[in-house]
Amino acid sequence: MASKFGGKMPMNNRLFIPIVCLLAMIFAVAHAQVPSTSRAGNEALGLGILVGKWVRLEGGYVINIHAVQSDGKLDAAYANPKPLPFSMAEATREGDALKLFFELRAGGYGGSTYTLNYDASSDTLRGIYNQVVVKQKFDVVFARVK
Repeated sequence: MASKFGGKMPMNNRLFIPIVCLLAMIFAVAHAQVPSTSRAGNEALGLGILVGKWVRLEGGYVINIHAVQSDGKLDAAYANPKPLPFSMAEATREGDALKLFFELRAGGYGGSTYTLNYDASSDTLRGIYNQVVVKQKFDVVFARVK
């Protein structure tokens, strides 16, 4: 269909389509899901559920998880009964599973570790305590303090 301008589109019509495409791309980028470093980012991964005070059923040892960083690092401390820092504390998501790893080097623990899984049905942390000083592994359960 010929236009009244001799078959050529007027300048404002030639720019319309590229401008609409550019605006659509800008809109898409502005509304894209970007990983967050906030607590909301952790909630999206389901890691925020881990924040709280957890008591080991056998022995009364305590893990306090104060916060979860977007990279899975935990702001956490251990108490037996005195507070001790973790040399490493992190959480990961593997499919539906939330996995936690803690390492203790202070207070004669010599690199002992907890490898735990979050059990949503019982709101517990369950797994293995590897006491490297005495070279023994123990099945452990931590319950959330309400």
